[in-house]
Order: sequence, then C-alpha cells, then structure tokens
Amino acid sequence: MKRPSRPSWMHLRAGRVVFPVLATALFATVLVVGVFPTRTYLAQRSTIRSASTQLEQLQNSNAAMRAEAKRLQDPAEIERRAAQDYGMAEPGQEVYRVLPAPEPPLTVPHVWPFQQLQQRFAR
Repeated sequence: MKRPSRPSWMHLRAGRVVFPVLATALFATVLVVGVFPTRTYLAQRSTIRSASTQLEQLQNSNAAMRAEAKRLQDPAEIERRAAQDYGMAEPGQEVYRVLPAPEPPLTVPHVWPFQQLQQRFAR
C-alpha cells in the first residue's frame, strides 16, 4: 500500500511552525542555563566585595581600639587624659583654661528699620 503524499505546501507550513517553537525553546534554555546563573554570580561577587571591604574596615577599627586600650594601661597616659579631657589635676597643681576671644560687636546698617534695632542693642 502506498502512502498518500502530502502536498508541498504542508511541509512548508510545518516548517514555519516548528522553527519558531524550536528557536524559542533554545532561547529559553540559553537564558535558564547561561544568563540567570551569571547574573546571580555577579550579584554575589558584588556582595562579597562589599562584605570584604566592610570586614577590612572593622578589622582596622578593632586594631586601633586594641592599641588605644593598651595605651590606657599606662598610668602616665591615664593622668594625661584626666588632665586634658576632664580638667583634673594633682593635689597642689592649678588648672587654667584659656577662653576664646569674644566675638566682635554686631554692626547694622544706618537705615530705617536697623536704627531702632541699633538703639536697643546700645543700651
């Protein structure tokens, strides 16, 4: 028995349907396998770089604090800090504080609303 042959336009029609479906499936596969994991990988690299920078800053801060704690074990440093920061002195010593220079007096223009203001400040 001989198979009935399809007309040539049927082959063309099937090719027009199959090719876009296969192309879409291939594109979706490339996205799932290649693009999405790559984007996740790059995001994780950025997060790791940020965390590494923060870790380095914290380690530097900890080292500075350890050095400060070690300096504060010295009695001379404690005495110096007490005098400098809190104005404390040994018995028999006097503490002097130098105040900043006073600000210059306020000057206003010699025009109408400011004349009354200047008279009030002059009192």
